Amino acid sequence: MQLKPIAQQIVAIVGASSGIGREAALRFAQRGAKVVVSARSESGLASLVNEIHQLGGEATAVTADVSVFEQVQAIADKAVATYGRLDTWVHSSATGVFAPFEQVTPEEFNRVIDVTLMGQVYGAMVALPHLKREGQGALIHISSMEGRRALPLQSPYSCAKHGVEGFLESLRVELQHEGSGVSVTSIKPAVINTPFYNNGLTKLGVKPTGIPPYYEPSLVVDAILYTAEHPTRDFIVGDVGKVLDVLQRVSPSLVDSLLVLTGFKGQKTDELKSADAPNNLYEPVAEHDHIEGDFGNLTIPSVTDWFDRHPALGWGVAGTVGAAVLALLANQASGGKS
Repeated sequence: MQLKPIAQQIVAIVGASSGIGREAALRFAQRGAKVVVSARSESGLASLVNEIHQLGGEATAVTADVSVFEQVQAIADKAVATYGRLDTWVHSSATGVFAPFEQVTPEEFNRVIDVTLMGQVYGAMVALPHLKREGQGALIHISSMEGRRALPLQSPYSCAKHGVEGFLESLRVELQHEGSGVSVTSIKPAVINTPFYNNGLTKLGVKPTGIPPYYEPSLVVDAILYTAEHPTRDFIVGDVGKVLDVLQRVSPSLVDSLLVLTGFKGQKTDELKSADAPNNLYEPVAEHDHIEGDFGNLTIPSVTDWFDRHPALGWGVAGTVGAAVLALLANQASGGKS
């Protein structure tokens, strides 16, 4: 399966007004792609398009709520009407509620599902016909490690991300059965320093936080750019995410126990915040239309992501190191016998 170089691509980025989507739009444009950016925040999109134009890139915006199919359809239609085709669809829109399950209303739970799961489904529905017509392309869905391991106090979001994983697995096999040239990627970030924790509705009495450590949004965007050119099934972002994935496979009950110890206090800051504070469950919060969140002091680097983006070189380095170690041991053994 071949994908076009980014410089030749028409890319739609959904959820682009802030966080991962915003940086992805800037980075695609810097690499020469023509981008169609979408979100609910009209002001956030306007500032993004202006920034891209100042960088010498090409971009157009579509204001849309991903819970409405017709508005998602308009994003794909705009891409084709403006640039003639669609090559890559990046979907990162999400919203969340931080609260014990018993404090979440049916309407709130349903809203998270509509945005965070059904929005992704609608995105694939509208993008897929265009990608298949081109004979190739990439569907890149920003899922979460919560699609592999649910967290307490985030039942609607965890439910939605598990749904995304099930949906993508089904779709991917259908496309493989057809012999399609469309790549389907699930990117599963660990905890990322974006405005997600500013935007979520909280009933915890305080501003929520991810369970540290955090990773920078740029690490997720590196994965997005890589998978836009290299067909990839799954991409876990962050060393901690990979450790969690292994632990969940080996012993889910152990992870249960760990989350009983860390999953409640670990998601609460000391900053008071009311459930009536501005949140993006139903409306965008323009003041949070930026890339990074408030936890830059808790971010750490990730080593394994580099190897995932450079598999051949990574294995070569590992093989070279291994060979050097074996040679050293053999030399020491030989020296000991002489």
